[in-house]
Amino acid sequence: MKLNRNLGTSLLAIWLIVSGLRAFGLAFPNLDVLLSIVAMAAGVLILLGR
Repeated sequence: MKLNRNLGTSLLAIWLIVSGLRAFGLAFPNLDVLLSIVAMAAGVLILLGR
């Protein structure tokens, strides 16, 4: 279970970094869809880790 929690936290960190890059005008194609998928995966993994 520790791996799930670390993976979930890592995905959350990636989501936060990419979301922050959007504030500086950096955009990638289909970024909203990618961020949604990463956020859902991070949430599920963090919940499974508890």
